[in-house]
Order: sequence, then C-alpha cells, then structure tokens
Amino acid sequence: MGHQTETDGRGGHGGRRWDEELVPDGRGRTARPEADCPVEVALAAVAGRWTTLVLRELMHGPASYGELRERLPEISSKVLVERLQALGERELVVRERLRGFPVRTSYRLTPAGEALRPLLVELYRTGVALAGRG
Repeated sequence: MGHQTETDGRGGHGGRRWDEELVPDGRGRTARPEADCPVEVALAAVAGRWTTLVLRELMHGPASYGELRERLPEISSKVLVERLQALGERELVVRERLRGFPVRTSYRLTPAGEALRPLLVELYRTGVALAGRG
C-alpha cells in the first residue's frame, strides 16, 4: 500500500509531492536541512558521542554524577560533564542539588528527555537491522 502524498501548495520544487507520513507538515518540506525541521531537532537532541548512553542510564531514573561514572566507566569526567551540560541546555536533563552534607547533585530527565525513549528504541532496532544482526 502506497503512502498518500500532497502537492506542495507553495509552488516550490516543481509541484513536488510530499509523503504525509514522513513529512506531515510544512516544517519538513524543504530542499535543505533547516534548524527547525522536527527530524533535525530530534537528531540534534541525541547527537554527540556518549549522549545516547547517558540518556539510556537516566531512563532508569535520577542518578548522581558518581552513579553515572560507575555505570559508564569508560567515559571521561570531562566528556560526562560536557554531555550533562549539553543535555541541560537542550532542556532534556535537570540538575538538582540534594539537601544534606556533603552537597550532592542528582540528574534526571525532563518530560522532553523521557519522550526520547521511543526514538532511542527505534534507533537501536534500526542499527541492529542495518548491521545485519537482526
């Protein structure tokens, strides 16, 4: 069964027809990558070496910096700090100071971060299939 298509009503791309499942609205109907394209936004959210693994660990619930280091022993301190900062800037992770002494910090996913779960699952499945192991 084919996908329904729609002609670009803007007259661009020589009457190009868009696959409604792949490009359900105008934000993705472009001939070049655009920062506000939903696909580009989603890919940027998980971009960077180690980012998907940090997200994976936080999918299990809040974790301290030390817990993340234990779960990902091969990541350097510098890279972990950079990834946590980037995820915070993308509003995918929140850093919380815990009460008590010594001061402890916990990281948890925001609702936007939690919403990445299906994307990560599908990326994993696709990677397995592409690698010929599925």
